[in-house]
Amino acid sequence: MLTVLVVGDQTAARAESQSSLEVMHARDAEEAVEKLARNRRIDAVLVLPPEDAARTVEAIREEILAPPPIFLPAGTPQIEGTRRLPEGETAMLPALVAQALEGAGA
Repeated sequence: MLTVLVVGDQTAARAESQSSLEVMHARDAEEAVEKLARNRRIDAVLVLPPEDAARTVEAIREEILAPPPIFLPAGTPQIEGTRRLPEGETAMLPALVAQALEGAGA
């Protein structure tokens, strides 16, 4: 089972349930850092919305020694060290993260 922490948009947290994917939610960067610090089983972070992405990524990197891969939706300005997802509806993004992780052998 893969666990994806979605920061920001709760629509993605309500994505269609899959037996191989658990979606957690954090309202903002502060809550994301807290959840990452307490939960070692998070496999990836999906940062939404784009206007807060840089601040959220920076907060995670400052506070978490070895963060999981961080993903951004298509159309978000590139941030060094993150991965960009292909186009997709917000509710589909966690599944796209899982596909990217599985393709990378995570």
